[in-house]
Amino acid sequence: MHLLLIEDDAALHTALQRSLVRSGMRVEVCSDGQRALALWKAQTPDVVVLDLSLPGMDGLDVLRQARHAGLDTPVLILTARGTVGDKVLGLNAGADDYLPKPFDLDELEARVRALHRRRSAAAPDTSSHSVQWGQLRYDRDNGAIYHQHQLMDLTPRELTLLSVLMAKQGQAIAKERLFELVFPGEAHVQYEAIEVVVYRLRKKLSPTGVTLTTLRGLGYLLKRDS
Repeated sequence: MHLLLIEDDAALHTALQRSLVRSGMRVEVCSDGQRALALWKAQTPDVVVLDLSLPGMDGLDVLRQARHAGLDTPVLILTARGTVGDKVLGLNAGADDYLPKPFDLDELEARVRALHRRRSAAAPDTSSHSVQWGQLRYDRDNGAIYHQHQLMDLTPRELTLLSVLMAKQGQAIAKERLFELVFPGEAHVQYEAIEVVVYRLRKKLSPTGVTLTTLRGLGYLLKRDS
């Protein structure tokens, strides 16, 4: 899932991005209303999480202009404005859901996925919402990976690593890039920590017919066993 997070609080958007990336989402962050609207038009994300208090352009104006331009991406408003009147204004401007601050990260993720599922169910079936690699299947809608229809027991970091590799079937991904995705914004984490995640994931993949291979100088690659 490609998520556009429009939030000007640096500490909050860093924490949200880290949590959502660990859940298997691709998160683009923007803190300015004008730039956010341009990104929205250019990238057509699957879901937008929008704060109302933004520099440059208020969140409600961003939403109104996006809807006027024909952008129908599902929108979850995220704001400290907790009154019923503000909620009504947001929904009337074209929002699909509303979550006042402070909030629970699990609830935010659940609401985002619910918006994405509803959008996917309503959209015409023009492309697959899952990725198949050997006996593994990555469900883009719920962010889960299955082995022969059984949900795999993966940590958030293992899930992120495996979903990225499955999305790039047959391609090696650099160790540096995987580290950025698995440990987003975690400057205190040692670079070698990615090897620990790889080691644990390899053990879980052993009965699946898929091997996580190291290519010296290139990175990591998923291979189907012959």
